Amino acid sequence: MKEQKPWIKPALELGPVLLFFMVFMLKRGETVSVWGQDYSAFVFATLIFVPVLVLASMIQWRLTGKLAPMQIATLVLVIVFGGLSVWLNDPRFFKMKPTLIYLLFAAILGYSLLARRNWLGAVLSEALPMDAVGWRKLTLRMTLLFLALAAANEVVWRLMSETTWVYFKTFGLPIILFVFLMGNAGLFRAHAIEPGRKDQDS
Repeated sequence: MKEQKPWIKPALELGPVLLFFMVFMLKRGETVSVWGQDYSAFVFATLIFVPVLVLASMIQWRLTGKLAPMQIATLVLVIVFGGLSVWLNDPRFFKMKPTLIYLLFAAILGYSLLARRNWLGAVLSEALPMDAVGWRKLTLRMTLLFLALAAANEVVWRLMSETTWVYFKTFGLPIILFVFLMGNAGLFRAHAIEPGRKDQDS
């Protein structure tokens, strides 16, 4: 397999989200007619986003031969809830989708803590080698983060404007995740291990 350009993966992951944002902003306040059906700018942007995300995921799978479990779960929920929003012409389903994704991730990570299984390390240990204690601490923090993000998404989409939710989803959530990772830099350093050393729960 040929070595891929470093920009390809971020482009495939961020491209569909940015396309959704641009379509929404361009059509905001308008009614868009597609095949005789009138859609709001939000639902129209969703109509474009879902197949583009599927295509981007297929390209990534074709290039790398794999998709992360979280990517697959996100893709399935996007197809289901994005499809419901378009089919029923109701943007609420797509707005609820991040809440369900974050609750799913929190449940998986929370269960891994209770079962003393290092599932997070199994996915990320190659890029971020840490000892078992470090992974347990990070898993707990990420579980709490996902619960907080689920609550935040509910507050924003239910109590604020549609445009605010789009800004929150496109830019706010990535910024929060970036701040979270930077805030845990000390944890990464304190529990770092040599990449070749095995020090993780199975």
